[in-house]
Amino acid sequence: MKHTINQEEKVFDQFLKIYKAQVTQDSFDGKKEINSTRLALDRGNTVAVLLYEKDTDSFLFIRQFRYPSSRRDQGWIVEIPAGAIDKNESAEKAAIREVKEEIGYEIESLEFIIEYFPSPGMLSEQISIFYGEVASSQKTLRGGGATSENEDIELIKIPRNDIKQKLNNRFFNNSISIISLQWYLLNKVQYNKINL
Repeated sequence: MKHTINQEEKVFDQFLKIYKAQVTQDSFDGKKEINSTRLALDRGNTVAVLLYEKDTDSFLFIRQFRYPSSRRDQGWIVEIPAGAIDKNESAEKAAIREVKEEIGYEIESLEFIIEYFPSPGMLSEQISIFYGEVASSQKTLRGGGATSENEDIELIKIPRNDIKQKLNNRFFNNSISIISLQWYLLNKVQYNKINL
C-alpha cells in the first residue's frame, strides 16, 4: 500500500508546531485512492526513564503541573522523568540528561524498553522509554527541572511492592508510566521470589 503527501504547510509555529497536509492513500480493497486533509501536531521526539533505586527498593517518579491535563481536573501528574530529545542528540543521551535535570541522579547507561507513537492519529512524536537502576548515592544534584523552562518538579519514591496495586487501582494515568511499569512486571519480576 502507498501514500503520498501532496502538499504540506506549517499552520502554527511555537513550542508546538501544527502541519496541515493533503494526503492520498491507497484503500485496503485496492480499488480506489482516498484523498483527505489531515493535521499533525509536532513537538519533536521525546524520552522517558523508569528508574529503580536499589537501596530503597523504590521506583523514582516525578510530580509536576501539566496544563493540558489540568483542563480535565488533573493538574499535577505523577510520571517517570521525561523530556525532549535535542537536535543531534541520541535518545539515550537525552534520557541521561533529563534524569539529571529533573531528579538530580547521575547515571551512565540505560536499557532500552520501547519506542512508540503515543497518539498516531494526531501526534508525529515518538517516545523512547528506557530502564535504569541507581543507588541513592547517585543523587548528586538538586534536580527539580530547568529553571529556564519554569519547571517545578518534585521527586516521588514509590516502593516497588506498591506498584502492582497502584496499577490495578488506576493511580497512574499516563502512558509512559503505565507502559514502563507493565514492562517491568513482565520482564524483571521473578514471581516465584517476589510477591508483588
